[in-house]
Amino acid sequence: MALHKRSAVSVVFDSCNTVFLAVLCITMLYPLYFVFVASVSEGNQLMAHTGPLALPLGFSGAAYKLVFNNPLVVRGFLNSIHLVVVGTAVNILLTSFAAYVLSRKNVYWKPVLMIMAVVTLLFERGLVPFYLTVRGLGLLNSHWAVILAFAISAYNMIIMRTYFTTIPDSLEESAKIDGANDFTVLFRIILPVAAPVVATMVLFYGVSRWNGYFYVMIFLRDRIKFPIALILREILIANSADTMMAGGDAGSMGDHENIADTIKFATTVVATVPILLLYPFLQKYFVKGAMIGSVKG
Repeated sequence: MALHKRSAVSVVFDSCNTVFLAVLCITMLYPLYFVFVASVSEGNQLMAHTGPLALPLGFSGAAYKLVFNNPLVVRGFLNSIHLVVVGTAVNILLTSFAAYVLSRKNVYWKPVLMIMAVVTLLFERGLVPFYLTVRGLGLLNSHWAVILAFAISAYNMIIMRTYFTTIPDSLEESAKIDGANDFTVLFRIILPVAAPVVATMVLFYGVSRWNGYFYVMIFLRDRIKFPIALILREILIANSADTMMAGGDAGSMGDHENIADTIKFATTVVATVPILLLYPFLQKYFVKGAMIGSVKG
């Protein structure tokens, strides 16, 4: 049996494509590797080094010791987990309700409701009216200000609604013949069948909750309620790593500037790793859920 011969153009294209993707992967992964390597390096050697890092300059876990011994970081980590778990649960629940209603046939005012949802994508809310609304509801300086203010995304709702329309109507009809109501149909039929898009929404909402800091910075006043993203912002942007020194003995890490730089890298790793670990568990659902929910309908 003769082997299929590839054309020269195909070979050149595949080779160039492989090289391009390899360079792209290295470009995207190296910053993460650099941050990790720098976080376990000795502060004095790191400050004296210039250029790329291939291996740690010395090895020291003192930065992580300071990070995990600091109550502000630990509390920020727990606050982020609370915002992600509770906030994402609220997001999925309300998004599912809205998507289910707008995906059903013969729903009154359905076109009007869809137009209202799309309008929110075209026109951004004003920051001052948004703040006054949250204050008027008595939610300032509370995690519920962030959870309820972003309880549903119109974009994510449209993706989920489009996915729901691909589910055969016969499933709903047979369930209602057996006496099932809309809540039973949604929770026991639609959502289990729509597991790919639900997992995609969990990833979208979870990443947004974990990384969000702007509105948290506006709505929250007590630093004890800050999530890890806002703590990281203070360390990286505001350059306020001084508060981290309270978590342990900094003498083994060199002078003040070296300590601050090493802590910045360590805190970045601590704030990034949890959300990176979430993606592999949802990856198999992500492409299917996003593509079907965004293309069809």
